[in-house]
Amino acid sequence: MTTTLDIDTVQAFLLVAELQGFTRAAEALGTTQAAISMKLQRLETVLGKRLVERSPRAVRLTADGAAFLHHARALIEVHDRALADEKPARQQLTLGISDHAAGPELVPLLERLHAMASQLALSVTIGFSREMLDTYDAGELDAVIVRQEGSRRGGEKLTEDEFGWFAAKRFVWPRGDALPLATLAPPCGVRALAVRALDKAGIAWTESFVGGGVTAVVAAALAGLAVAPLVRRIAPPGLVDIGPAHKLPRLGTSKVMLHSKVGDPAKLAALRTLAATFRSVASAA
Repeated sequence: MTTTLDIDTVQAFLLVAELQGFTRAAEALGTTQAAISMKLQRLETVLGKRLVERSPRAVRLTADGAAFLHHARALIEVHDRALADEKPARQQLTLGISDHAAGPELVPLLERLHAMASQLALSVTIGFSREMLDTYDAGELDAVIVRQEGSRRGGEKLTEDEFGWFAAKRFVWPRGDALPLATLAPPCGVRALAVRALDKAGIAWTESFVGGGVTAVVAAALAGLAVAPLVRRIAPPGLVDIGPAHKLPRLGTSKVMLHSKVGDPAKLAALRTLAATFRSVASAA
């Protein structure tokens, strides 16, 4: 009798491998951890190989699992391509992502979405949380990943970030000078948070650099031009939090939320994958 592979079990294996855990894989597929475990056991039985090593703290691929990973990706890609060819038109998933929320998660998010939902065309807009929410409320976006705004309710929490005052190691703040800041332009919520905290603490500040995106703000901080209020998850190597040393006010924390209003099964599955991937990468940061 010829042995065949089940697409669902292979997809479950891929998610466990990519997200490094059964819980995140279950979130991405909208099922339970026990169901994912059973799928993996069936796949291992069919292949006659142990694919993953389970421990209380981590899930790692065995040598056989790592070898099978390439074949699994190729199988899912061909499967999705075959299904896509049957459809008259590609659906589009439109996402809005806050610049201060994206950070290093953006690359793995797009990679995972493409791998698990290649039948969808992706449209991603990066901007301010307030602007992304306004566009979403106007019905122009399927979903947004933004920082929690004021009293807004609803949405799915992806992570909670802690802010700091980040500058280059060589940065010098002369005694008596106003604190030079590198920020995004208004209506950036992080800029408003930083300015309120400094004003409340009675610390003089000056806006030395205004960037069109977080990448530019980070570059200014790395160049030693100014101090940038950033979440720790986004701050790259080369920047340090000078807040404690200079007795700058604490900026607190902020939740990153996913808001969506899609009913299409393919889009819902893609958003589950997106949420699980974001949590997985953010928790490892």
